[in-house]
Amino acid sequence: MFRALTAAAAALLLVSCQTHDTAPAAGAVDVAPVLDTPDAVDIHSYAKPLEARVTHIALDVAVDFATKRVGGTATLDIRAKPGTSEIILDDKGLEIESIADGAGKPLTWKVGADDPNLGAPLSIAIGPDTKQIVVHYKSAANADALQWLTPEQTAGKKFPFLFSQGESILNRSWIPTQDSPGIRQSWEAKVSVDKPLTVVMSAPRAAEPAENGSKRIFSFRMDHPVAPYLIAIGAGDLAFKDLGPRTGVWAEPVTLDRAAAELSDTEKMVDAAEKLYGPYQWGRYDMLVLPPSFPFGGMENPTLTFLTPTFIAGDKSLTSLIAHELAHSWSGNLATNATWSDFWLNEGMTTYAERRIVESVYGPKVAAQQVSLGLDAMNKAVAENGGPTGPDTRLHIDLNGRSPDDGLTDIAYEKGAAFLRTIEVAVGRDRFDLWLKGWFERHQFQPVTSNMFLADIREHLIKGDKALEAKLQLDKWVNEPGIPDNIAPADPNAFASADAAVAAFKGGKLPDSAIWSGWTTDERLRFLNRIEKKQPVDRLAALDQAFNLSRSGNGEIRFAFLDLAVKNRFEPAVPALEDFLTVQGRRKFVKPLLVGLAEDQQWGRPIAARIYAKTRVSYHPVTTRDLDKLGLLPPQK
Repeated sequence: MFRALTAAAAALLLVSCQTHDTAPAAGAVDVAPVLDTPDAVDIHSYAKPLEARVTHIALDVAVDFATKRVGGTATLDIRAKPGTSEIILDDKGLEIESIADGAGKPLTWKVGADDPNLGAPLSIAIGPDTKQIVVHYKSAANADALQWLTPEQTAGKKFPFLFSQGESILNRSWIPTQDSPGIRQSWEAKVSVDKPLTVVMSAPRAAEPAENGSKRIFSFRMDHPVAPYLIAIGAGDLAFKDLGPRTGVWAEPVTLDRAAAELSDTEKMVDAAEKLYGPYQWGRYDMLVLPPSFPFGGMENPTLTFLTPTFIAGDKSLTSLIAHELAHSWSGNLATNATWSDFWLNEGMTTYAERRIVESVYGPKVAAQQVSLGLDAMNKAVAENGGPTGPDTRLHIDLNGRSPDDGLTDIAYEKGAAFLRTIEVAVGRDRFDLWLKGWFERHQFQPVTSNMFLADIREHLIKGDKALEAKLQLDKWVNEPGIPDNIAPADPNAFASADAAVAAFKGGKLPDSAIWSGWTTDERLRFLNRIEKKQPVDRLAALDQAFNLSRSGNGEIRFAFLDLAVKNRFEPAVPALEDFLTVQGRRKFVKPLLVGLAEDQQWGRPIAARIYAKTRVSYHPVTTRDLDKLGLLPPQK
């Protein structure tokens, strides 16, 4: 699927496709350019954007909880190179009823062969005057991007709920478009839903909700060109609460007050981020707290971050998650990886920026501890991905023939963050901050690649300094496996108390209860993650009895202990484990625990099979895709 272009052809196509991009007409929506270098060819999309591309999407759809479908029309504004006879969209199970041009003239179309990772190409014949295509369709049956929840699966238990998760390439299961992060598109939507439900999307409202009989109709418009995976929808029993002049939270009414209390520092975070990285470009920064089955900690959908309720600990101890998703407003949403092979440009930069925001709001000690935990996670990810020579420990990763989700590891997040922090330490914070802020300014609303990153940092930071170039080892960090030897170390004193407790625990002594109660969440995690993985059952029982770890209200603490319980066949924790896997579907927690159980053929696998048979229906497809491969369920007849 790799499509290379000659330099001459690329230049011709770029000119033909960029006429509007470089000089938008007054009042028109600017459209980010499509990159024409081989490293920007997206192997996870069938689109050929240098021949014909989507520039704008207008959805007019209805949410149907009875059939679990979103359906209606998608009107696509397109731009094509002269002489182009077709445009190719990405399709994963869409039910296409008809396709016409903007004047209503039917267009010939066909769906090609299906690929289990990519779906299928949707090829549409176009003429020289085709500027718009209208697709009448319904979302795929069991669309990968959509999760439909019954009232019983929500916090309020009264109304159904729908939410989407588009990253990486799932939106092609409910929106007919070119589903590639390198093909940025502006968009708008009109969405009908049953009363009294509310629809929210990752765009500002274009009008107040209207009513039509038993339906409510919501309108949205995103004028900035965005990567299509960032188009998101939520629908359910929702209420809103302001947090500040430009921040607020949506949640089910029974969750709203607790969520708002946990998120009360959000406006401070926005202010801190702007001082570091420049103006916030998206207007408002609101958040949607989803039902517990949401598969990720958060998703950085523009203007409306989606959040797991597992961040609600009651003490703001897990709100670095908010700093992370907010930071994506610059790294990921403003400057976006052109392909999933450069996912680290989204997540590594964001993880680095998250800790800078945390430092500004909560102080250097908290940030130093999170840097140290991040390096622990990085080293674990290296071990899990083939060790220092494993090809998947590179930042620029080869995903040819694979799902883009294979790159969703802590290599992208933590090796990427460690790389940027290493540069910061080498050149000085002020100098690095100036470069990073400039990076976002120079590449706002554009796709970016690792090669662009390397070129930019050489031009605007290194500026021909050969000694600095050699010191930074840029190419080794990006294109070679393992961790280069110039990595900036963590503060050795960041966890002095927790590390002393780890040593004492090895000698048989539990942490003092007063010390434990005074620790931050990060210090408690440091302790649980640093003690030896193999523990006597009586030691785990003593820990659980002393600190109620298996039933902790802090999801991160509870997961860390239950992970130890699984590794040590700690039978008393099984009821708490089953409860934890039942009440939430966060992939970060669910997958390691069920995989750990399944790999223990005698003790754990029967437990995993029993739990998964009950909980699978409540998990998002992002979570079940890998878990189904474990073979925990009986074969279907």
